[in-house]
Amino acid sequence: MTSRSSGLTPGRRLLDYAVAGLVGQALVASGRRLVGGRRGRAMLVGAVAQGIAVGRRLEAAAEETRLRAGDLVAEARERLGEEATPPTEPSTAVHDHGHAH
Repeated sequence: MTSRSSGLTPGRRLLDYAVAGLVGQALVASGRRLVGGRRGRAMLVGAVAQGIAVGRRLEAAAEETRLRAGDLVAEARERLGEEATPPTEPSTAVHDHGHAH
C-alpha cells in the first residue's frame, strides 16, 4: 500500500523517519559537545523556537496562497459563466473512509 500524499510505502516512510531521527540525534549530540552545558541547551532551545516560528509563517503563507488560488479559480469560472463558489476553510470534521491522514 502506498501513501497518496507522498507516494512512499509505509516502510519507506518509517525508514526516512528513523534516518531523520538519527541525524537529529547526532546533531544534538555534536552540538552539546561543541557548546556544552546550559549554554548549548539554550542555543538548541532557541533554534527549535525559531524553527517553530518559521513553520507557522510557512503555514500562514501556504494558506494565503490557497485562498488566492481559490479566488483566481472562482473568477475564471465566473468568466466562463459558471457559478463560482468562494474558497472555504479546510474541513476539520472527522471522517472515516478507509485510510489514515
